[in-house]
Amino acid sequence: MFLIIGASLAGAKAAQTLREEGYTGRLVLVGEETVRPYERPPLSKGYLLGQEPRDKAFVHDPGWYQEHDVELVLGRRATHLDVAAHTVTLDGVDELRYDKLLLATGSRVRTLDVPGSDIHGIRYLRTMDEAEALLDGVRTGGDVVVVGAGWIGLEVAAAAREHGCTVTVVESAPLPLYKVLGHEVATVFRDLHEAHGVRFRFEAGLRELGGVGGQVSNVVLDDNTEIPADLVVVGVGVRPATELAETAGLAVDDGVLTDAALRTTDPDVFACGDVARFHSPLVGGRIRVEHWSNALNGGPAAARSMLGQPVSYDRVPYFFTDQYDLGMEYAGWVPPRGYDRVLLRGDPSIVDGKAPELVVFWTKGGRVLAGMNVNVWDVQDHIQALVRVGYAGGTVDLDRLADPSVPLDSLVA
Repeated sequence: MFLIIGASLAGAKAAQTLREEGYTGRLVLVGEETVRPYERPPLSKGYLLGQEPRDKAFVHDPGWYQEHDVELVLGRRATHLDVAAHTVTLDGVDELRYDKLLLATGSRVRTLDVPGSDIHGIRYLRTMDEAEALLDGVRTGGDVVVVGAGWIGLEVAAAAREHGCTVTVVESAPLPLYKVLGHEVATVFRDLHEAHGVRFRFEAGLRELGGVGGQVSNVVLDDNTEIPADLVVVGVGVRPATELAETAGLAVDDGVLTDAALRTTDPDVFACGDVARFHSPLVGGRIRVEHWSNALNGGPAAARSMLGQPVSYDRVPYFFTDQYDLGMEYAGWVPPRGYDRVLLRGDPSIVDGKAPELVVFWTKGGRVLAGMNVNVWDVQDHIQALVRVGYAGGTVDLDRLADPSVPLDSLVA
C-alpha cells in the first residue's frame, strides 16, 4: 500500500502520477482539512478578488478520486509515524500500514504572539475556510491592517484596496519584500501600492492589538502609534509542517531533508512540496521552496521515485504574483546576500499609478542566479535558461544583459 500524508496540490498530483505510471495497488491520500485537495494561489489572488469561483481552485473533480481508486481520507490528522513498523497513526487511534510513504504535509502559518492576538477579527490566509472568512471581511470595506509585507501580505493588501478598504501595511523591514528582492526592486512594489492608496509603516513592530467587546478595533505599534482596524490580516511567513517526521526520527532541518530523488533518511519514506528541504542538483545544495510550482512538480517527481524510477529533481524554482495591473514571474534561487549586482531592463518607475514593464536579473560574478519579468511576457524560458547557465558556472556579458535591445535568447550559451 502506498500512503500519502497531505491532501494538498503536491499530494494530489503525486496520487495522479502514481496511477498514470501504472501503480495498481492500494493508494490512500490523507488530509487534515475537510475539503478535497486544492491549489492555494487563488486564495490570495482571483478568489479573494471575487473574480474566480471557489471551485476553480480544486485539483480534481469530485468524482476523480473514486474513478481512479484513490481512497481520500479527509478531516484526519496523522499524529505518529513508526518507520520501523511502517505505520502511520491517525488522530492517535487508527493505524495504517504502508509499503511506501510520501510526506506532503506542507507548511503552517506563523502566528502572532502579542497581547490581543486571540480576539475576533484577526485573520490568517492558508486554508480555503480562512480565504472565505477573509473575503467576507474585506467585502464590507472598513479599515484593514496587514501585518507583513511579503507576497501574501501584498496580495491581500491589493485585494482589500480593490474591495474599497482603507489599508495599512506594517512591516519590520525598510521595504516590502526587502529580503527577497533587495532595495532596487522592492521600491517598485512599495511605489505601486502607495500609488493605489496603501499606507506603509516600515521598520515597525507590533506591540498589541486593541479591541472592543472582543472585536479588534486598533493596532498599537512599538512606538505607541495606534492604527484603527476593523480587520487585521497576518502574513508573517510559514514554517514547514515537520511534526510527523520528527516523531519518527527522520532528519529535519528547516524541513524534512531529502536527496535529489526526494527520499528521506528512511528508504521507504519520501517528502515533497513545502515540507521538503531537498538536494537540488541545479543549486548544488539543499533548498526548501514554498511556492506553487514546487508542489505541482514535486508531487509527480516523488511519485516516480516511490515507484523506483530514476529521479533527479532539478527544477528551477519559480513563482508568480498578480497585484493591481502588475503581473510578475520570478525564476531562480538567490540565498540571502548571495548576489553582487542587480540589472534592470526597463524603467521601474510607477507612472500614473500604472505598473512598469521590465525584466530584472540578480547576478554574482557575471552569473545569472535569478530573473524576474514584470508585465513582459514570453521571456520566462529564456530567463530559466540563463539561470541554468549561471548555476552551471557560465557567465554572461552584463552590459548586453542590461540592454533591452539585445534578445535574451542570444545570451544563452
